Amino acid sequence: MKILVVNPNTSKSMTEAIDRAARHQASPGTEIVTLHAKYGAEGIDSTFAGLLSAVAVMDLVSTYPDPYDAVVTAGFGEPGREGVQEIAHAPVFDIAECAAHVAQLIGRRYSVVTTLSRSTAAIEDRLAVAGLAARCASVRAAGLDTVEVDRDPVRARREILAQARAAVAQDRAEVVCLGCSGMTGLADEIAAELGVPVVDGIAAGVALAEAVVRMGLSTSRICTYAAPGETAVKGWPLSDLVQFLGIRHPC
Repeated sequence: MKILVVNPNTSKSMTEAIDRAARHQASPGTEIVTLHAKYGAEGIDSTFAGLLSAVAVMDLVSTYPDPYDAVVTAGFGEPGREGVQEIAHAPVFDIAECAAHVAQLIGRRYSVVTTLSRSTAAIEDRLAVAGLAARCASVRAAGLDTVEVDRDPVRARREILAQARAAVAQDRAEVVCLGCSGMTGLADEIAAELGVPVVDGIAAGVALAEAVVRMGLSTSRICTYAAPGETAVKGWPLSDLVQFLGIRHPC
């Protein structure tokens, strides 16, 4: 099978780290194609950047020329997953939702450690919309923006570990989710330090994508995620969007 892993920011170094993590998790025979946004922010730490990234991700997926079996969107809690589901030809997996699903399978309560405090609301909202908030003990911020996590790994590791430790000790978290794709690669080290499972969203996304594809399942098109209706779109950066606009909503 082929899985598209889409980094919603423009950072090439973060894309390379995401690609390594996805390939490490992928089963033999699974092809990983990792893409990054052609425009937008190098690090997504605001609603503005997040909404812009959603357009960039839809652009990448809608114009990808070859067949694929699944899409993993590698923005933790970023908007746009629902839009991608409407235009993708295969099931779509958001890493925040995937990480939380996995965490709930292996512990009663989980916490997320993310970047900045302003990013916690987007993650809380994503978990609530997905029905995954009830067992979330906390969403904690390490105090570094996305670019800093990528460029200063020593400080990032120290601050992420401190917040993960507090989540376990103070919030009674039994599992920790790394709440930024730039944190990929830290899961095993933090798990060894704290003695609790730590879930990497990229790994969770790839693993669940493989499982669903192997089960022969895909996105339901009966209503919510039906293809966009016959709507005139002008000045939109999705150059091939017209091919997706021929199906009316059935509900």
